[in-house]
Amino acid sequence: MTTQPYPWHPVRTERLLLRDFVPSDFDAVHAYGSDPEVARYMEWGPNTPDETRFFMDRALTGQSVWPRLHFGLAIEWLETSAVIGSIDLRLLDAANRTAEIGYCLHRDHWRRGIIHEASRALIDVAFRTLGLHRVIATCDVRNTGSFGVMEKLGMRREGVLRQDRQIKGAWRDTYLYAVLAEEWT
Repeated sequence: MTTQPYPWHPVRTERLLLRDFVPSDFDAVHAYGSDPEVARYMEWGPNTPDETRFFMDRALTGQSVWPRLHFGLAIEWLETSAVIGSIDLRLLDAANRTAEIGYCLHRDHWRRGIIHEASRALIDVAFRTLGLHRVIATCDVRNTGSFGVMEKLGMRREGVLRQDRQIKGAWRDTYLYAVLAEEWT
């Protein structure tokens, strides 16, 4: 299968390039994916090299699916051309034009507004270019950094899913956030 062009992609912001993964991104992806602090509230990790290879293989294969319903993108820091994280936009419900966004960032880049910048750009594409109606995001209720980003983006907390997932041997409570196209500024 050949990769089909998407005129909105890759996405460039002031400091970032949100682009497809390439095989040479492995070391950078493994650097943040194997960090216990980065993986602390995630469903995965910390990753072994084999788990990172599995992630990379899935990401690279998914890039050739047409139509593409999931965009798992590398976050590249333009200043150094280094991959410092990832961001996803996944169509959940085509009939109701609903997608989910998710993200992960190398801890050396935390608290610099990078995830806010990347998420804002991708949500903007979701509404203004793709014509979606609703974008949701979820996180562990203890992940103050993640839900802080969601709130700064103007997403509203719609609820708490109590013990909805068993992760790393324990039940997790999850916050559900969302924003509608008509609310997006």
